[in-house]
Amino acid sequence: QVQLVESGGGLVQAGGSLRLSCAASGSIRSFNTMAWYRRAPGNERELVAAVTRGGSTNYAVSVKGRFTISRDNAKNTVYLQMNSLTPEDTAVYYCNVDGTTWYNRRVDYWGQGTQVTVSS
Repeated sequence: QVQLVESGGGLVQAGGSLRLSCAASGSIRSFNTMAWYRRAPGNERELVAAVTRGGSTNYAVSVKGRFTISRDNAKNTVYLQMNSLTPEDTAVYYCNVDGTTWYNRRVDYWGQGTQVTVSS
């Protein structure tokens, strides 16, 4: 059983910063790509940023230059540093991990979500 534990959400003023963390644990062959998604009220879930096990990253256009995704493979943890936050970044942020089981199946795992609220 794989668990994802997220932390770091909260309330911040526009222009401020937050850092999200997501620690993955469980008996699994490997944690592959790790990513952050978000869902704002009335909107569909969207990819914010992703990082491969080798460190390659990609970002949504709306966050490029402001957000930085990173991971610590030894801790199976992914981080999202969010700077220059705007009210448009207000959403529930979800951690997502692509895992390979001991039976070589690819499985998507999701965290419970953490609220980020940016006040103007």
